[in-house]
Amino acid sequence: MTALDRIAAFIDRAPKLEPGHVWLAGAGPGDPGMVTLDVVAALGQADAVVHDALIDARVLELASGAELIHMGKRGGRPSPAQEAINERLVALARAGRRVVRLKGGDPFVFGRGGEEALALAQAGIPFRILPGLTSALGALAAAGIPATMRGVNHAVTLATGHAVGTPDDLDWAALAATGQPIVVYMGMRNIAPIAAALMAGGMPAATPAAVIASATTGAERVVVSTLATIAAEARRQAIAAPALIVVGHVVALRDRLGGCP
Repeated sequence: MTALDRIAAFIDRAPKLEPGHVWLAGAGPGDPGMVTLDVVAALGQADAVVHDALIDARVLELASGAELIHMGKRGGRPSPAQEAINERLVALARAGRRVVRLKGGDPFVFGRGGEEALALAQAGIPFRILPGLTSALGALAAAGIPATMRGVNHAVTLATGHAVGTPDDLDWAALAATGQPIVVYMGMRNIAPIAAALMAGGMPAATPAAVIASATTGAERVVVSTLATIAAEARRQAIAAPALIVVGHVVALRDRLGGCP
């Protein structure tokens, strides 16, 4: 039996997606090769796939014969409200559909999968979680930046940058004080004030920093600079979302490791 035969047999033995059930699935950071076999099996059984905006078309092709329903949220652009997404999932399940809610990265890491799971639970809809490789860790690894390194760091913080300047903003000074690497989702619009807040909190201006755009895809771009200059450098190179900001001494390891193609 070849490796492909074993993969096909694994998919055939995968749990069955029943009518009226919803599976919340993670598609990984972008590259279709990072989708788990559980998610491949789920897509092959679905008759309705409610997907995010940034899912690779090759991943969606795995849902042959399913209705593809785009309900992705993009910062700064017209997007469906989360309540509308929740209601659509419940309605599809109550109509007897086999539903996969396909999200970038991992459903429970800044993907609002927890909110959707709670809505399904409250509506009495059976659901299952199919984890995915979270974008932060996948992006760092693919870019040649270890998320953790003995002798460099003992922790890593995953944060969101969309609430800068609002009452929901993070305590960036407290994060700076940890001295540990920080990976910021949804922060490109606020990269300059985030960097300023970290430096105001005591993080040295020379701390290595990077921006990873369109991680793991053919369009990936990596900009490496310092905390003091990363915003200007990202702007100079016209880096745009989707992108992650990485701040910490682990970034310097990319150069020592020879970078990644």
